[in-house]
Amino acid sequence: MSITILLLIAVVAIALVFEFINGFHDCANAIATVVSTKVLSPKQAVLFGASLEFIGALTGTHVAKTIGSGIVNAEMITLTVIFCALLAAVLWNLFTWWLGLPSSSSHALIGGLLGATIVKAGVDAVHVHTLMDKVIIPMFTSPVLGFCAGFTLMLLLAWTILITRVHPDKVNKKFRKLQLLSSGLMALSHGSNDAQKTMGIITLALLAGGVLHKSPGGDFEIPVYVIIICAMTMAAGTMNGGWKIIKTMGHKIIRLKPIHGFAAETSAAGLILTASHFGIPLSTTHVISTAIMGVGSTLHAHAVKWNIVGNIVTAWVLTIPACMIISSVIYFLIYKIF
Repeated sequence: MSITILLLIAVVAIALVFEFINGFHDCANAIATVVSTKVLSPKQAVLFGASLEFIGALTGTHVAKTIGSGIVNAEMITLTVIFCALLAAVLWNLFTWWLGLPSSSSHALIGGLLGATIVKAGVDAVHVHTLMDKVIIPMFTSPVLGFCAGFTLMLLLAWTILITRVHPDKVNKKFRKLQLLSSGLMALSHGSNDAQKTMGIITLALLAGGVLHKSPGGDFEIPVYVIIICAMTMAAGTMNGGWKIIKTMGHKIIRLKPIHGFAAETSAAGLILTASHFGIPLSTTHVISTAIMGVGSTLHAHAVKWNIVGNIVTAWVLTIPACMIISSVIYFLIYKIF
């Protein structure tokens, strides 16, 4: 068996490891609020979330194409570059999971890809305009939009309840049911965005390994078997849970009630599904976290535990540069050794 085939197998294997970790690392995005408000038990929530993550992963490939060919020049990418990018993202995800911080798996992967690519082929291999339009700008705007969407929807719900003078017990009972819908929508949107990133990476690896070839027009197509394998892997990761991050998202930012969970999930899911449609590899973590903060801010400023928020934001800011450094070092060491 040739070195290329062995390396391709290793890359695909670590890509699926990344997808699995992404499932349990980011499953809090979909199920933290529904668990913390006790609408579903943890076991029910992960089964519910995994099913809809799987369906969401089958809904399109726009984000996969952005990751696979939009951010860096695919012609400059080798299997070694992809391996280093994935390994850096896996290490960062495990580190932030150990700390219980909801960092972005998307940005970890992008940072890893950028770092190894720049060491291998230089800055010219990076599609700067696409990086700015679909990664850097959304990285700063999506948390703001998430906060504003969560704040606005919660405010509208609060005003509606105040005008109609519905008893609080009836409100909670109604929103316990509605939160099943919003949590399912959140899981669906997470699958539609996050699962696609690994699809793009695996397809890129198959192209680099000579297993796939671009069409005469240069189009970048994701094979059906790659879509299905990635969807199944993310669903399996979700079923294994990520309880440290669920605790941070569901309890440490604010104390959630069903109406708060519904407002946060609905507003976040709407933004994520819109981003998926336009091929933007959005950080689902950033959006749902800031939506929860926005919801909490409608109560009073002290309802949000801002020291916890500070730790989360620090992890967000560090993710891309940290993963660039990690993947650069890994690529340099592999180059020197081999």
